[in-house]
Amino acid sequence: MSQTATISSPKKELPPLMRLTDTAATRLRHLYATAHAGELLRISVSTKGCSGKAYDMEFVAQSGEGDEVVKDHGLTLLVDRKATLFLIGTQMDYRETDLEEGFVFINPNEKGRCGCGESFHV
Repeated sequence: MSQTATISSPKKELPPLMRLTDTAATRLRHLYATAHAGELLRISVSTKGCSGKAYDMEFVAQSGEGDEVVKDHGLTLLVDRKATLFLIGTQMDYRETDLEEGFVFINPNEKGRCGCGESFHV
């Protein structure tokens, strides 16, 4: 009589859905304490621009049915469930230059961006 042994391969751990840099956390904490007190930042991905996808951000009063809750640096933000596959492993930063300031996304899933930088593709 023979026996068959099944060897299970170790499960590969997924990276966090999103992470905040220290700079992004500082800016978001300031927004949560002032202009957007009592609200949460919700991140989604929409179809637009030359490359097909764009990041959208809005402040909302509460999470919706289709939101994933992300906690980092003691802060909570929301990610539209439909955007999770596009955003896994993304780092959100906040940058200030002489000409502009704002949140930027460092997304390992991006394969390219359009020339103006408004949209990306995966």
